[in-house]
Amino acid sequence: MENLLPKEGEVYYYPDFFSKDESDQLFRQLQEEVNWKQEPIKLFGKEIMQPRLTAWYGEENKPYSYSGITMTPEIWTHPLLIIKKRIESISGIQFTSALLNYYRNQQDSMGWHRDNEKELGPNPIIGSVSFGENREFQFRHYRDKQLKKTLLLTHGSFLLMKGSTQHFWEHSLPKRSRTMSGRINLTFRKILNQNNSSV
Repeated sequence: MENLLPKEGEVYYYPDFFSKDESDQLFRQLQEEVNWKQEPIKLFGKEIMQPRLTAWYGEENKPYSYSGITMTPEIWTHPLLIIKKRIESISGIQFTSALLNYYRNQQDSMGWHRDNEKELGPNPIIGSVSFGENREFQFRHYRDKQLKKTLLLTHGSFLLMKGSTQHFWEHSLPKRSRTMSGRINLTFRKILNQNNSSV
């Protein structure tokens, strides 16, 4: 599989990783069964509501903090365990947790950021699965802002980010002007303890 980044990182893309029937069913299950919330975050010193719905699932005692909020994990559901097992066969890592994002329409988005929180260790491996509406996913080099890469994340696709990607590359999911239906994205992670070993 070809590395999609030109330097200082590793990103691999697997379209149609889940079949259409699987993807349709998993999207419906996640949409209906996940305990979705819209929570406030701190951005440039101000508190705003996130422009999407979120949820945090995974092993007990593995909370996750970002942008001024701390999320306590809910117990893995059967659909999440199915997805987790499938992507672990490719990623070569056992994920402990997953951040779920529900983009309800074209106005829901994610700004530029890196998944580099200390709980994820020095070189985080992020497994990103998408169901629903196709959306553009953008990469931008953290130092050389002119260096960019755009992918179309499709229904049932799997994106694997590893190596030094979170050191050198930001990513985002921008708003769009045309009318779009919902998209659910799951980003699987491995949360470490303070000694950088799995709990």
